[in-house]
Amino acid sequence: MTTQTTPRTDRTALVAPYDAVLLLSFGGPETTDEVMPFLRRVVAGRGVPDERLEAVAEHYYAVGGRSPINDENRRLLADLSAELAARGIEVPVIWGNRNAEPYAAQALREAAERGIHRVVAVVTSAYSSYSSCRQYREDLAAAVAEAGVDVVVDKIRPFADHPSFGATNADLLVAAVEPLLSAGRRPHVLFVTHSIPVTMNETSGPPDAGGRLYERQHEAIGAGILAEVDRRLGIRLPGELVYCSRSGAPHQPWLEPDVNDRIEELAAAGVTDVVLQPVGFVSDHMEVVHDLDVEAAATCERLGVRMVRIPTVGRAPSFVAGLVDLLLERAAQARGEQTVPPVWSPMTQVGPRPSTCPAGCCPNPRAPRPALCGRD
Repeated sequence: MTTQTTPRTDRTALVAPYDAVLLLSFGGPETTDEVMPFLRRVVAGRGVPDERLEAVAEHYYAVGGRSPINDENRRLLADLSAELAARGIEVPVIWGNRNAEPYAAQALREAAERGIHRVVAVVTSAYSSYSSCRQYREDLAAAVAEAGVDVVVDKIRPFADHPSFGATNADLLVAAVEPLLSAGRRPHVLFVTHSIPVTMNETSGPPDAGGRLYERQHEAIGAGILAEVDRRLGIRLPGELVYCSRSGAPHQPWLEPDVNDRIEELAAAGVTDVVLQPVGFVSDHMEVVHDLDVEAAATCERLGVRMVRIPTVGRAPSFVAGLVDLLLERAAQARGEQTVPPVWSPMTQVGPRPSTCPAGCCPNPRAPRPALCGRD
């Protein structure tokens, strides 16, 4: 278990009743020997043959078998601790992964050995769907059961609609397009996120809210970012939502268009500049580094399209500060205090999401599994 701690002060009561913060992430391999076991864990129970996994493994082997996500988590762990310390709050920040070391069960077991009994989780996934929310909740339940410890785990709410997430993404896009506009280039913006099965998108969100919450959240944040660019730079850029990392059986429909297919279409229509903003991701990992920095970059080079890739939000101080705000919001709710969760104004139609998910929210597409932090 990796841990960062902060100096003792009397402001620690702001995170009560929690004894620690758990940074919960997807995880990734750090050596070539870890790649195939990692991929098998990711697709466990889905019947994906090793032949298909070997093709994906080549993406990892091309960069020495080391996914960037664990190093990104180490930075975020340190940044969260530093932000808490800057606010005078002492609380251990621990790190656990779903699919790679350090595993969440190991982190919770070691936390219990240190006398920690109640933890609030920061999940490195902003949106609402089975794979981006409920599956984390299921894996938390499995981790607690595997650890065999008396530790209560809550989590912050899905934060796609939080002001820090939207505003930080807008800042990053403004910073990237301003020099392009000054050079007389008017780019087409592609907001990139991880594709999911169409059926998973249709059931994302609470059962009484009409579904498609995953898609609607992304569409709203993209529109909000473009509106902010217009407000600050005085130009309405063309932009749209696209997807990467489609997987699964070929006959199963997934959300489209693929980022590369859309670049092909834009080039045929005469577009010469594209900006790729990975709004669906908190930090760089293989879906960003390979799908955008390798595959999409190669597509652009082949077509003669100039490409700019925007950074993910994970290293931005404004985003980290927002995560701490969300931690304090969740702590206040756990203490029974009334809270008014802030929402980035373009996201008011799709947020805020609750910290405790309602029954039937983002259901498991295969079979029900126990999950924490929800009504079912």
